[in-house]
Amino acid sequence: MSDTTGANLGFENKLWMAADKLRGTIDAAEYKHVVLGLIFLKYISDSFAEKYEALERDESGDPDDRDEYLADTVFWVPAEARWDFLLPKDYARPSLDKPKLGQLIDLIATIGLGDGESRKKDI
Repeated sequence: MSDTTGANLGFENKLWMAADKLRGTIDAAEYKHVVLGLIFLKYISDSFAEKYEALERDESGDPDDRDEYLADTVFWVPAEARWDFLLPKDYARPSLDKPKLGQLIDLIATIGLGDGESRKKDI
């Protein structure tokens, strides 16, 4: 029987790995600011990409119309803010190691967050 309550999201180990990537570069209390911001961006980018692809396949859909996304409660994400175009930022923390941030971004990229299947788990 599968767990549909969301109690086991399937990527808990990757979250621990994300924390490990930041260990020693910033205070542990600051991890959440970096990791949760990236997870949120990944979530809205995944949701947007799935809707975008569906609209491209639909003859009457317009993937560049914001209202198409709002109608399905999907965030409109401008091209320069999508996950695929993400550039490392220090999130106002000059002590954050850029290579480690890049590794963190690569790790979070492997987590499915905003696709339909993930949303069923109420991630």
